[in-house]
Amino acid sequence: MRESAGQHWLLLRGLCREAAHWGTFPNLLQQAFPQSTVSTIDLPGTGRYYREPSPDDIEAITEQVRRQALGDGLVAEPVTLLALSLGGMVAWEWLQRYPQDIAAAALVNTSLAGLSPFYRRMRWQSYPQFFRLLLKRDLYNRELAILQLVSNRRDHYPETAKAWTAIQQARPISLANCVRQLKAAARYKPDHRKPETPLLLLNGRGDRLVAPACSDTIHNKWQIDIFTHPWAGHDLCLDDGAWVANRLRDWMNQPTV
Repeated sequence: MRESAGQHWLLLRGLCREAAHWGTFPNLLQQAFPQSTVSTIDLPGTGRYYREPSPDDIEAITEQVRRQALGDGLVAEPVTLLALSLGGMVAWEWLQRYPQDIAAAALVNTSLAGLSPFYRRMRWQSYPQFFRLLLKRDLYNRELAILQLVSNRRDHYPETAKAWTAIQQARPISLANCVRQLKAAARYKPDHRKPETPLLLLNGRGDRLVAPACSDTIHNKWQIDIFTHPWAGHDLCLDDGAWVANRLRDWMNQPTV
């Protein structure tokens, strides 16, 4: 593990989500790494950039995210990326293009075209539900439907749906930007060279949006370390953020990766 790994965390969210959707997870990560900095950044078309159009390819999204990170001073020193789903694809492209920026990276419930077929990268059973929920007019019911797709913590649904509704009211992501991000994820075909940067995979066996086998395939191809949660869904950091933070600490404490 590189000496600077785990000192400066940068968190990348996934499809149609912004930094505020991390909820309490950044605090859990900060507790696990009390001497480190923990920062988040929004993908184009989300969060503070919600009024701007999102590019429809991962390469352009990556370039824009990096420019934003440079402008905010977030990569003055090499960062450790924690990236969920679509964010994992951005992280992979970033690693290929600018490896000097990144000390290490952990990819959560992500997938790569060319390694996994499209019907595993977004499970075909989820297609009708995904597009129906994007068209829902009632924000609370829409956010609740998203939660029911990406999370297995049913006991947290009402509280989280209320919080996510407030996020959407404050900084609404447009249907057009959701479609552009989905298009970018679907057609991303990365360079399959294994990055030299230390990598970790995290996945949840209860993921109903992206098949857990997608992470397993990446692990098997390059023997990248992997931790698998027995029941968590696609939003693994929401379902069991403490487990994620502890696995990241375990990874950082390994003598070699």
